[in-house]
Amino acid sequence: MLGTLVTKGWYPIGSIPIVGSAPGKSGVPLSGFVSIKTGETFVTSPKRFTWESTIAAIRSFLKSYKCKRGHKIYMILDNAPWHKKAKRLIRDKKNKEYAEIRAKVIFLDIPPYSPDLNPIEQLWRKTRREITHNRFFKSLKDLKAALANFFRKFARPNEEIVSLCQFDFTKKKHSASKQLWIGMEHKLFRKNMAQKSIDEILVPI
Repeated sequence: MLGTLVTKGWYPIGSIPIVGSAPGKSGVPLSGFVSIKTGETFVTSPKRFTWESTIAAIRSFLKSYKCKRGHKIYMILDNAPWHKKAKRLIRDKKNKEYAEIRAKVIFLDIPPYSPDLNPIEQLWRKTRREITHNRFFKSLKDLKAALANFFRKFARPNEEIVSLCQFDFTKKKHSASKQLWIGMEHKLFRKNMAQKSIDEILVPI
């Protein structure tokens, strides 16, 4: 959910910065997908976050993203309850209505409370910093327009998002969660790299 967020910033000494704010907690819910290989970004705006809207967003994404024949998309969703239910339903082979998603997508699970392991979080931070931090929008229509213009820049392959969403854990001290992620990632990708059928799309919604 993105909306006006008052945060720290640089201002002249002695000045009193003022940021307008609408009453209540209004904002724009966003579901997003980003490719760490190309930087391509796909964003939808559901009415609210549910497992149904999650599956609808995945289907909408799959229609727009042309995956090579025989390739799989590795997809990360965070541990929001609606994401967990959507993954559980899609993974269950008894649910034939999701067979077309299973044929194209493999979900990668991340440990709880590990947003730093989800690359799209970097895009959300950039969006807040450049669009919603200390900026008042008179209406949700104005906010939606600003967000649409922002994401339109990244709908095609671009190096900015590729660079933003890449991680090099080898240069950082590893927490237990990062070590778990590296081990899980290595096992999965080593197994499937031999098949030469990989498209990496890291998602969160």
